[in-house]
Amino acid sequence: MKIGVLALQGAFAEHQSVLESLGVEVVQVRLPQHLAQLDGLIIPGGESTTIGKLAEDFNLIQPLRLFGREHAIWGTCAGAIFLSKDIGRRQPLLELMNITVARNAFGRQVDSFEVDLSMPCLLEVDPVDRPFRTVFIRAPIIESVGKGVEILSQLSDGRIVAARQGQLLATSFHPELTGDDRFHRYFMELAK
Repeated sequence: MKIGVLALQGAFAEHQSVLESLGVEVVQVRLPQHLAQLDGLIIPGGESTTIGKLAEDFNLIQPLRLFGREHAIWGTCAGAIFLSKDIGRRQPLLELMNITVARNAFGRQVDSFEVDLSMPCLLEVDPVDRPFRTVFIRAPIIESVGKGVEILSQLSDGRIVAARQGQLLATSFHPELTGDDRFHRYFMELAK
């Protein structure tokens, strides 16, 4: 299996480390030709405006859109923003996932937090039903989901923090920072 990690800005090295620990061949994607022969792509957390602007500068927007129509893409935090159809403001987006996202929904860096959440979807890769430790850092929230989108997890107040649309996956949190590889294994199943 060969998975790309969009390596323009953000936490791409952390995703690469988890994938390599699972025996996955990883390609750092910075140019359109880096998408060739990939089974899937992770768009990491970082700064969504910067990721979008750099993707435009490197002529990656349209190649990423085409890739996402046929392959698995997972956006974490800023990556979820970049995957979405709408964020209520103008900035470059892939507009692949039928979700509306609010940036920095929890406040500033000082408001970052961790919480254990139920993730029934992870039973597909681990038969033991146990919570997943979620790390939120200046995180977005998925405000609404449209047709074809499955809600995978919500906070206790009902706010959506993980969703899937076919082979597309969006999480508001950072699984790459937890030491728990179940979400990466789940994404690998989507990429098969």
